[in-house]
Amino acid sequence: MPIVVGIAGGTGSGKTSFANKLRQRLGEERCVLIAQDAYYRDGSALDPALRATHNYDHPDAFDVSLLVQDLRDLKAGRPVPQLTYDYATYSRRVLSDPLVPRPVILLEGILILVEDALRRLMNIKLFIDTDADVRLLRRLRRDLVERQRSFETVEARYLTSVRPMHLEFVEPSKRYADLIIPEGAQNEVALEAVAARIDAMLA
Repeated sequence: MPIVVGIAGGTGSGKTSFANKLRQRLGEERCVLIAQDAYYRDGSALDPALRATHNYDHPDAFDVSLLVQDLRDLKAGRPVPQLTYDYATYSRRVLSDPLVPRPVILLEGILILVEDALRRLMNIKLFIDTDADVRLLRRLRRDLVERQRSFETVEARYLTSVRPMHLEFVEPSKRYADLIIPEGAQNEVALEAVAARIDAMLA
């Protein structure tokens, strides 16, 4: 039975970087990485005015039931479609290569510890804890450069949804974590400890 490792934390906390480094330590051939962001509900049919105000940081923004089913299928040894979310068109797409079962499933996302149905599937639950100012700077750089958003748009979204949802949902979810990791991928001690624990469970 594959081991599911949940890696949660606020936006810009370093979840993806930690997951990628952990995958390198464990061996990429043994891991499959799933991003919760790929399971945003498709918003391509929404009115443009509604898209601008859509709250992507609320638990309801995600298709949790689909993610739970895909995790169950992977744990049962069945491949699942590989999804991605296009922020330019607000649409969820299926990529050509499916996700195939591996001994270790790494699941990362801001709200994965909020959902009881997801937590029940996890063998290890991690929370990446990074200072708010660092997370804000990382999010600002990402949205301005990678997603070509205006500063005004990023500022408005941060104040109206990102920060309030972090305080209401993301931050409280750390109480479900088995391990809280300061500074994410920069924390070499935590990386080694988690990798060693997974190796021991696989053995």
